[in-house]
Amino acid sequence: MSFQAALARKREAKAEPLTESDRRRNKRYNLSLLGRFMRADRHEYACRLIDISIGGVSLASPVAVDLDEQIIAYIDELGGLEGTVSRIFEGGFALSLKATRHKREKLAARITWLLNRSELGGLEDRIHERINPTETQTLLKLAEGISVRCQILDISLSGANLATEARPPIGAEVVLGKLNGKVMRHHDRGIGIRFLDIQEPEALKRHFG
Repeated sequence: MSFQAALARKREAKAEPLTESDRRRNKRYNLSLLGRFMRADRHEYACRLIDISIGGVSLASPVAVDLDEQIIAYIDELGGLEGTVSRIFEGGFALSLKATRHKREKLAARITWLLNRSELGGLEDRIHERINPTETQTLLKLAEGISVRCQILDISLSGANLATEARPPIGAEVVLGKLNGKVMRHHDRGIGIRFLDIQEPEALKRHFG
């Protein structure tokens, strides 16, 4: 289903804004997921989820938005979220979500599932299509400035599978070429990483051909 089609279906249900007391009761959870958002002019931009509750989200994006602006965000593994810009900070903004009670219940269940999966080390699962890059040999920067050669087995917008003798601990932050990532798993040939920063298809082509 296209982003515009999903938006049309979303508008069929009456959205219910949360009251101030609702917002205070909602606990925020840190989840790093890639996505995109659409402004009123229907232009779409890349973003990354920082944290979320059933009442609001914080998104990282280099694109400047306006307070009280209406935004539709589509976050990988969460789906479409509609809201109003309630806060602007360096490198992103926060949305106050508008949703039906049924949508909030589904969102709460999905957040719980993702958090449980994260604890089991499963966030390396990637829904983006994996590609085989032209340039497979690159540098992997580890802690304390150590760099090792590695081979990219496959790569997507959200992560990469690497052949390397290095085995940084699960959760360790690394840099693949110029892209920041986190180690999510070990395998017999190396490691799997998830990117921390927003990636665009053209950026991957520039970095890895």
